[in-house]
Amino acid sequence: MTQEHQNKSGFETRAIHAGYEPDVMTGAVIPPIYATSTYKQDGVGGMRGGYEYSRSANPTRTALEGVIAALEGGERGFAFASGLAAEDTLVRALCRPGDHVVIPDDAYGGTFRLFDKVEQVWGLAHSPAPVSDVAAVTAAIRPGETRIVWVETPTNPLLNIGDIEALANVAHDAGALLVVDNTFASPYLQQPLGLGADIVVHSTTKYCGGHSDVVGGALVVSDLDMAEKVAFHQNSMGAVAGPFDAFLTHRGLKTLGVRMDRHCDNAEKVVAFLEDHPKVADVIYPGLAAHPGHDVAKRQMKRFGGIVSFRVTGGEQHALDVCAKAEVFTLGESLGGVESLIEHPGRMTHASVAGTDLEVPADLIRLSVGIETADDLLADLDRALA
Repeated sequence: MTQEHQNKSGFETRAIHAGYEPDVMTGAVIPPIYATSTYKQDGVGGMRGGYEYSRSANPTRTALEGVIAALEGGERGFAFASGLAAEDTLVRALCRPGDHVVIPDDAYGGTFRLFDKVEQVWGLAHSPAPVSDVAAVTAAIRPGETRIVWVETPTNPLLNIGDIEALANVAHDAGALLVVDNTFASPYLQQPLGLGADIVVHSTTKYCGGHSDVVGGALVVSDLDMAEKVAFHQNSMGAVAGPFDAFLTHRGLKTLGVRMDRHCDNAEKVVAFLEDHPKVADVIYPGLAAHPGHDVAKRQMKRFGGIVSFRVTGGEQHALDVCAKAEVFTLGESLGGVESLIEHPGRMTHASVAGTDLEVPADLIRLSVGIETADDLLADLDRALA
């Protein structure tokens, strides 16, 4: 697909065709898995297509990086071994010891651990702020020190919504960059770069891969100078996606649009069921008119996603019992796969923030609503809650 056609094409067309042309020798319509560590050179320094060593570049990874950049509307994409590898590479590419970062006050536990236990030792300070409160984020910025305002929207697991356009303005006014973790929304539902963000982060393990069979991460940047810094650190730090992982993630992206529509359809039915259940104390979903971030989410998202969080009436033990009794909803960490998952954030994905300002409610359950038959999901929740 030419760049001109790519720019005019719809999301699903880009997901299938961007970043790769059928192989000139064989006509293969899917990027081959280049399971090679090194490449024959045509004389010293005579690289074919720029490939010399697969840490630096691999054709299968190049195809994935091209399509993720096209889907996010960015200048360049980068694929990593995990979402946290992508985050760490980005931070070290753009920050220096003595700098400061604002992070969500309900950030993903792994992101908080990275900043609190790894980057802080390196000399990078951080302050939490609610992404839904632009004034609070502004107050957390340290003029002259804050290098990055880091945002998840929706956040994990409380599904708070940040106004990307407003936060981009605040960050840029302070000379900082806005980084948006777009994992929960996926490129299909939300386009942060088009709203003013500078960098998008993904755990491609989740919706991008979509089948719970690969771990990966990605960055998409809006600026070529920034891309050069990230590319240098990606190669220097080496936490790159392998060719098999890149192949699986690329394959997942081809069906992202149709999967996300089904995730959203099922999530909306689950939300309606939970709202009417007597043993559910609160349902947290940006698609609800009562959600404090609903209007912002409606403005910047195509739909409201496949993640639903809720609190039960019987406290922590009740939440644990529900997680244990579910059958169609598999008890497990992660999210975004075709299968539905249920988890207890306080004991599982967010255990690392226990005892901190980022601690999540003990009676909270998070659902990753899959693409199964909706009636089966509702019946399973009804049994588990009973």
